[in-house]
Amino acid sequence: MNYLSVGIGGMAGSVLRYLISLYTINLWSGGFPLGTFIANMCGCFLLGLLTGVNENKEIIPKYIMLGVGTGMIGSLTTFSTFSVETFKLYETASIFYAGVYVFLSAGLGLLLAWSGFYLGKKDSGKATVNQ
Repeated sequence: MNYLSVGIGGMAGSVLRYLISLYTINLWSGGFPLGTFIANMCGCFLLGLLTGVNENKEIIPKYIMLGVGTGMIGSLTTFSTFSVETFKLYETASIFYAGVYVFLSAGLGLLLAWSGFYLGKKDSGKATVNQ
């Protein structure tokens, strides 16, 4: 069941990633990889949220977590594409955009993952005052 769940989630995530790329390709003409950035940021938030919800108690069954987390979000987001696109920006003398892309991806990605995780814990009644 776990393999099937991851496979179905992976197919869904890859299609979502493709659709995001299609719909964002004309939004920015400066060569910035907006589609990959949006997909990665959404994935950071969603995986943080799911992990937060399931932190201490299995609210979401394991096979669904695997399907959505490893399968869908894993195929929606991609470090390899991020790396290649950063290199391409750098290579085409867009050093500024390469730096912005790396800074925003790392900084905002971590912030969104933390926000999702905190909201997931809060919504599931597990947030603590010490956060």
